[in-house]
Amino acid sequence: MQYAYIAAEEALKQSNLEIEPERTGIVMGTAMNGIATIAFTQDALSGAAHKKVGPRFIPKILGNIAAANIAIDHNIQGPSLTVSTACSSGGDAINTACMCMQTGKADVMLAVGAESVLCPLVIYSLANAKALSRRNDSPATASRPFDVTRDGFVIGEGGGALVLETEEHALARGAKIYGEVLGCGNTDDAYHVTAPHPEGRGAIACMKQAIAQANIDASQIGYVNAHGTATNKGDTVETASIKSVFSDKLPYVSSTKGATGHMMGAGGITEVITCVKAIETGVIPPTINLNEVDPECSGIDFVANTAKKAEIDYAMSNAFGFGGQNSSIIVGRYKG
Repeated sequence: MQYAYIAAEEALKQSNLEIEPERTGIVMGTAMNGIATIAFTQDALSGAAHKKVGPRFIPKILGNIAAANIAIDHNIQGPSLTVSTACSSGGDAINTACMCMQTGKADVMLAVGAESVLCPLVIYSLANAKALSRRNDSPATASRPFDVTRDGFVIGEGGGALVLETEEHALARGAKIYGEVLGCGNTDDAYHVTAPHPEGRGAIACMKQAIAQANIDASQIGYVNAHGTATNKGDTVETASIKSVFSDKLPYVSSTKGATGHMMGAGGITEVITCVKAIETGVIPPTINLNEVDPECSGIDFVANTAKKAEIDYAMSNAFGFGGQNSSIIVGRYKG
């Protein structure tokens, strides 16, 4: 929760927003919320230390508690929602926040994504599922999205937050507008609990859904921040899906998880922020630790190891999760 609080505080401060309580809301995206608290408390209880189970244990693990505490701290009285769609939670939080504004329930929405799950329970489960990299002797180079030697992801922790508001509201208060959310996609593979659909059915539909809502052509998108976790099936399926959607003109594609690790529910927000910064600065972030592209992922410029200069107006962020969850968010340069 601390990552969520800090990210929200920074975003609100940077926005110079004077909160109108009843017209401001919050959506929190998190995959596993209080699982580390549950694990550590159970360890204490197993040692017969029942007094270690504090009276605030239940509030700490509730899915809505981070959003609720941020709302309390900042007097946010509008819609307050928590989205938990595995590793697409952050992207779906943005989607949900936009829907709240589109339906007139709020003028401003704070979209937050955060995750802190480093505990033995989570690590052993993912390791036994063969989802994690085994390169424990070289953690800095362990996360290798799209590389032929990749062997799983590295767990990351963190948080991100975006102040989203209607164009009318932003202009009326003279806000600095960093970009626009133009399209959001949300689909489910309806195929398998942990494996992606082998033909990328849900991912393709999700990206197309976002492009349709953005009312642009796929060829106009200059950069895709891939989900790219460095798992074998995940990276190959996402590559094929991107090729299917952008067949006429492939954009730059990179996975920042080589640098950050997989932040799960937080990644869907932090990687959208990365897209906004790529548009603002004209710098495409690299996929680090990519030394030899997997032949099954060939044909795409993954911006290996070194950032590239490129003037782009539109970018897409993908976030996919267990349960076949898919989220795609398209952001664009604000042109007034």
